[in-house]
Amino acid sequence: MTTLALKEMSLAEKLAAMEALWEDLSRTPEAVESPAWHKEVLEQRQNRVAEGKAGYTSWESAKADIRREVS
Repeated sequence: MTTLALKEMSLAEKLAAMEALWEDLSRTPEAVESPAWHKEVLEQRQNRVAEGKAGYTSWESAKADIRREVS
């Protein structure tokens, strides 16, 4: 088991560790079970789309919207 000295790590080192963990977990997505609330949220969102109360946005459009909001 690897232990990280989080309090001694810089922000850049912490972000790099998170990226490495995410990359490793992403190799076997079937091994990571989603929590029950996640399914409920997805179903609610699908229902809103089916009812015409919500829609989908492309990732490129979403990124552009986020950039406009934070700048």
